[in-house]
This record gives sequence, structure tokens and C-alpha cells, in this order.
Amino acid sequence: MKTIFAIATGVLVMTAAPAAASPRPAVEHLGRPNLNGQALPFSDAVRVGDTLYLSGQLGIGPDGKLPDGIAAQTKQALDNVGAILKRAGLGYTDVFHCTAMLKDMADWPAMNAVYVTYFPEGKRPARSAFGASGLALGGLIELECQAYAGKK
Repeated sequence: MKTIFAIATGVLVMTAAPAAASPRPAVEHLGRPNLNGQALPFSDAVRVGDTLYLSGQLGIGPDGKLPDGIAAQTKQALDNVGAILKRAGLGYTDVFHCTAMLKDMADWPAMNAVYVTYFPEGKRPARSAFGASGLALGGLIELECQAYAGKK
């Protein structure tokens, strides 16, 4: 902010000039997900400024199917997160927040056992977890993450 000095009738008056408006950050849509050849109605991720917002990831494998069990679905969901991060030039250490949605909160310990293997001790993202009465396609877990996409 610039300070403007003006002299009016022999009195020094200081007024603050309005700060220049910051340019709005560009919104970049990354990836066009599909399931079994059908386009899905969202982006894999959206970058706004220095933040990459990833869409929620189910544990759907490359074959378009959900594996059995929370451990396998958690691993696949995190692998899906990793693939999106990689396409954006990022990695797991760039993730600063995740939300875990579980069909059954009784799966929380088994989900955590897999989850901690993807993020180094002492550098794990902030996280929220909650139970959901149902997830898309009958999934047991959905992970939604945000990552720092600024200069390193």
C-alpha cells in the first residue's frame, strides 16, 4: 500500500492509497475421469493458485472394479491419489490435508494401517474421517486430498 502525502491549507494530511487488486489465480482443470468408458461429471483435480484439489478417490482399480476389503480399497484409493499427484508433478509429501469417508467406521483401524504407509512419519497430512451411510459404486472408502502445488 502506498502512502500519499498532501498539503491542504498548511496541514500535512496522510491518506492511504487503495492497494492494487491482486489478480485472480487461474483455475486449471486436470484430468477427465471415466469409468468403464463412461465420462464422469468432474475433473480428477483442479489447481487454483498454489493448491491442487483432488476429487474423492474410491478404491477402483484399472479394471474398473472395487477389490474386496477395506485394506485393498484403501491401497487402491491411495494409488489413485498418487497417480493424479504424479500427473500434476507432485507426490505424497505435497499433500497437506485428506478427508477419509468410510462406509463403516469399524474399518478405521484397518484403513489407518494402510494409510500410514503412504505418508512419512512426521510429515503426514492433517486429516478428517467420518462415516457415510453410502459411498459411490458401493465403495468402502473415499479419499479426498489437497496438495501444495507451488514452487518447491
